[in-house]
Amino acid sequence: MGKIKKILVPVDGSVNGCKAVDEAIFFAEKCQADLDFVYVASNINKDIPSHIVFDRIWEKIPDDLRAAKHVETGNIPKAIIRVAGQEHSDMIIMGSRGLGLFKGALIGSVSQKVIEESPIPVMVIK
Repeated sequence: MGKIKKILVPVDGSVNGCKAVDEAIFFAEKCQADLDFVYVASNINKDIPSHIVFDRIWEKIPDDLRAAKHVETGNIPKAIIRVAGQEHSDMIIMGSRGLGLFKGALIGSVSQKVIEESPIPVMVIK
């Protein structure tokens, strides 16, 4: 794997998603990488508008980091992988479990699907 220049971070407002944001910011600072955050609207997170999630994230981003936000709909894992391709991301950093129904699972179904289908490295934060 070459130099990491762009990191995609799927966000949903969950606790593990927030941990992934913190790790991605740390990692981006070390690598001098740009960050892309993607919020995929679904039935699971319909009560949490994207602007609230992004407002919390933007409070944490240092002035010297470049970051962009994306809002998508549809199948969550496919949308994440699609945005990673469109933005030429070098890696994905995401939470192990989000707002899904199976909170007792070791790794969430979205994370698992992204790991299985992503052509780029995926770091899962627990």
